[in-house]
Amino acid sequence: MTTATGTSRRAFLKTTALGAGGLVVAFFVPGANRLALGATAAADAATSFAPNAFLRIAADDTITVLLAHSEMGQGIWTSLPLLLAEELDADWSRIKVEHAPAAPDYFAVGMPMQFTGGSMSTWTEFERYRRAGATARALLVQAAAKRFGVKAADCRCENGTVIAGDKRARYGELASDAAKLTPPKTVALKDAKDWNLIGKPTKRLDSPEKLDGRAKFGMDVQFEGLLTAVVARAPVFGGTVASFDASAAKRVPGVRDVVQVPSGIAVVADHFWAAKLGRDALQIQWDLGPHASLDSASLREDFLKTATDAGLPASAAGDAAAALAKAATRIEADYAVPYLAHAPMEPLNCTVRIASDHCEVWTGTQFQTMDQAATARITGLKPEQVTIHTMFLGGGFGRRATPTSDFVTEAVEVAKAAGKPVKTVWTREDDIRGGYYRPAFVHRVAVGLDAAGKPVAWQHRIVGQSILGNSPFKMMIRNGIDATSVEGVADSPYLKQIADHHVSLHSPELGIPVLWLRSVGHTHTGFVMESVIDELAKAAGQDPLAYRRSLLAEHKRHLGVLELAAERAGWGTPLPAGRARGLAVHESFGSFVAQVAEVSVDNDAIRVHNVVCAIDCGIAVNPAGVVAQMESGIVFGLSAALFGRLDIKDGRVQQSNYHDYRVLRMNQMPKIEVHIVPSTDKPGGVGEVGVPPVAAAVANALFALTGKRQRELPLRATS
Repeated sequence: MTTATGTSRRAFLKTTALGAGGLVVAFFVPGANRLALGATAAADAATSFAPNAFLRIAADDTITVLLAHSEMGQGIWTSLPLLLAEELDADWSRIKVEHAPAAPDYFAVGMPMQFTGGSMSTWTEFERYRRAGATARALLVQAAAKRFGVKAADCRCENGTVIAGDKRARYGELASDAAKLTPPKTVALKDAKDWNLIGKPTKRLDSPEKLDGRAKFGMDVQFEGLLTAVVARAPVFGGTVASFDASAAKRVPGVRDVVQVPSGIAVVADHFWAAKLGRDALQIQWDLGPHASLDSASLREDFLKTATDAGLPASAAGDAAAALAKAATRIEADYAVPYLAHAPMEPLNCTVRIASDHCEVWTGTQFQTMDQAATARITGLKPEQVTIHTMFLGGGFGRRATPTSDFVTEAVEVAKAAGKPVKTVWTREDDIRGGYYRPAFVHRVAVGLDAAGKPVAWQHRIVGQSILGNSPFKMMIRNGIDATSVEGVADSPYLKQIADHHVSLHSPELGIPVLWLRSVGHTHTGFVMESVIDELAKAAGQDPLAYRRSLLAEHKRHLGVLELAAERAGWGTPLPAGRARGLAVHESFGSFVAQVAEVSVDNDAIRVHNVVCAIDCGIAVNPAGVVAQMESGIVFGLSAALFGRLDIKDGRVQQSNYHDYRVLRMNQMPKIEVHIVPSTDKPGGVGEVGVPPVAAAVANALFALTGKRQRELPLRATS
């Protein structure tokens, strides 16, 4: 993998600290906890140090935090500065945030790249952002003590002010003096009992500018001389241009150029609508390539046939086949989930301006390092000559984290061919039909129960495309197993206690481009595992909650959220006629979530009335943000559970927009309650963990209501 060399520390200090005239704290903790202070006077002497995040305190008391990760609605624009502000004892009203440039300085902790994904941002930054705040606070106290003529121990900090007796100094007043001091080698972090910000519900810092339109997304980028392009791409994955006639397209008013790029034919125009009309007027002959006969219905049947044989072992113990043969009761079931599109509200877009010695890219991206390296390769520049301007993301869900940097490389190719700055825009139809989907999967499960209804044998075969297999991350595949295909099954707490179990995987290679989608493998394994457990409870003649209690007795955090969600939902209490409840519990990304769904069926439509959610995410840095992400994940998961489906016929995706690739509408939104388990455990993820349980909770409620088990998504209304 090509990596960028990034900006030098000296260059950063010249462009930020010198201009701000204040204190700059740089912190670098790749698996350790080292800190260093970058003061303007020390810039020349410190060029060998490579910090990857910065805190700036200006003379006007403004505290600016550079965010190495992308804000795409998950709330890290607030939670990460909150960590820093806690240790700094900052005036929260003076906090400002900026997206950092793409550079190795901003690589994720322990990772050789700058990216956002895996619900990692807050928990990986939990310590180093706090240490940066604590370091800045120590320097400000030293500066104040010298000014006041007192000992540092006699000073305290409060709301952006250092206080000693009747003497007071604002951080902005002290910043310049603090910047000249040598930072301490170690700093003490606050005890949790002394936190004033962490753990308190906090309003998001990015909400005001998103509400009044000041926030800039990739689609908002505009400057003098910028043109807009749309690209005609092959209707079948892997297809190529055989020939084309652009004469009609060039006659469309506003069209400036028509250029061929590796992905298709780009129409470059003064504005989007001219480009769109120009593309409509193109005459293109396509070579459809080898995938023109792909059919998702046929693939499903092929997957089921494949599942009749064991694949590569992902988790195994004992002899599952022999134990199944001896079991008192045997339950067998096939589950299936379809391909899914990410369908973010803001379609893909990327603006590129190329000069002889520099290239600028404006886009909402989750993969800054990959995009920078890809741009450098196409333009022939060095990575440090490529500036990635990370904009706010109007939804990502993994689609803006493509290892191939597909939408960015295409935009660079278009701008290069056009010889002008160009914003390449994908329509909604382009986005849904343009590739990179959550793979379709089939699960074949056989479970043996003893006379008491306890599982004593478990055989589980999974068939679906590997996300990592055709990516630069294929080295992460171990013994043929893509962990993203089996997570949530191979490591399930239910299987850990079964002496005889066998989980295996088949990863067929197809021409359909696939990618991680919000909660990755847990999107399907959470649905399957919690549905199967419900089936076992039925076979054992036990209440679904009581059955899970018995199986999870040694898994306290699973049990904790399960009990809390069930209690708050009134599990076991009467419901209005025509309604039923279902529950599910699942661990992912270091957090534990249980959900209880209350459903009915009306006029052949599934109605989800209520979802009660309990989460144990360890320390909840911003409880308001945790609640928002649980609500968001539930909506995302319900959209997939009730509507999400891509059909492929003759190599072509049949769905095109929100009318046939539906998402949950306002009038379909259930009432959601979120309850957070108080915890002192290290933080887990929250951006994705609300998704996995909800499909199973709804499916289990439908079974309780109708007596019919649904093993395929999206769910259907039954009576």
